[in-house]
Amino acid sequence: MVYTCHRDRNCIINKITRNRCQYCRLQKCFAAGMSKESVRNDRNKRSGPKEAVKMTIMETYELSAELGLIVEKICRAHRETFPSLCQLGKYTTKSSAEQRIQLDLGLWDKFSELATKCIIKVVEFAKRVPGFTGLTIADQITLLKAACLDILILRICTRYTPDQDTMTFSDGLTLTRTQIHNAGFGPLTDQVFSFAGQLLPLEMDDTESGLLSAICLVSGDRQDLEEPSKVEVLQEPLLEALKVYSRRRRPSMPLMFPKALMKITDLRTISAKGAERVVTLKMEIPGSLPPLIAEMLEDLQNLQMSQRRRRTSPPPPPPPPPHTAPL
Repeated sequence: MVYTCHRDRNCIINKITRNRCQYCRLQKCFAAGMSKESVRNDRNKRSGPKEAVKMTIMETYELSAELGLIVEKICRAHRETFPSLCQLGKYTTKSSAEQRIQLDLGLWDKFSELATKCIIKVVEFAKRVPGFTGLTIADQITLLKAACLDILILRICTRYTPDQDTMTFSDGLTLTRTQIHNAGFGPLTDQVFSFAGQLLPLEMDDTESGLLSAICLVSGDRQDLEEPSKVEVLQEPLLEALKVYSRRRRPSMPLMFPKALMKITDLRTISAKGAERVVTLKMEIPGSLPPLIAEMLEDLQNLQMSQRRRRTSPPPPPPPPPHTAPL
């Protein structure tokens, strides 16, 4: 159907005026997020079997047996390595809660202890992502080190409580924004909290958070992979599973899937800043970084520097012309 507007294509559409201009009504539906595939052309038909024309997005997006199994495995792996906020017994501390300082060593010791445990859980989650352990050991290590901070940030941001402006760690420790800053996040703090706030409208559940974490992990565009094409093949069903699951869960909001994927770009930006934070943090703490944190985050720092050099280094000079003898 092709509709036309007899005014300026800017008609006011509400419950009273919605039938006056079909063109502007349709455009407003698209602007609100309606999928073009859901437009029905049978509105004026008064006869015919109703079942033949009853098509819903819920019926359009069905999880196949294979995708259903992937969703089930990822959801279980996520829940068993990362308890949700409602499962935790929250507790707080009054340590350096009043104002921002460079670093609270007491909070840093607690945070670094929890971060080490969280990294172990991320590794456990990765091993349970379908197909991950089938990659070469070198590629498993490369993917883990490249995505570890992405997943850690995504996880802590899903435990954000906006009315109190706090985040909760896996043992229940709940810190304010100021305390998070003083525990070691430093200048990264506000960017992390901003990202957490941007996640709220998506209302992701455990399954979607787990699938997004798995997609972050299994990314064929990471540097130094031995078999990037094999990694890309592993990522494809994860992407499809998130798309189908999110559209089944929110049939009237088809844009939630691309919005969720865009968060991966935001996570990588924050991770790059996190790698820079490691440099300054090593100068602020009295000793060295805990071994596992050093292994993950210092390697991430080296990876970021390597990528930056690739982007900024000049192209190699052209080869010299072949030598020719004089006539």
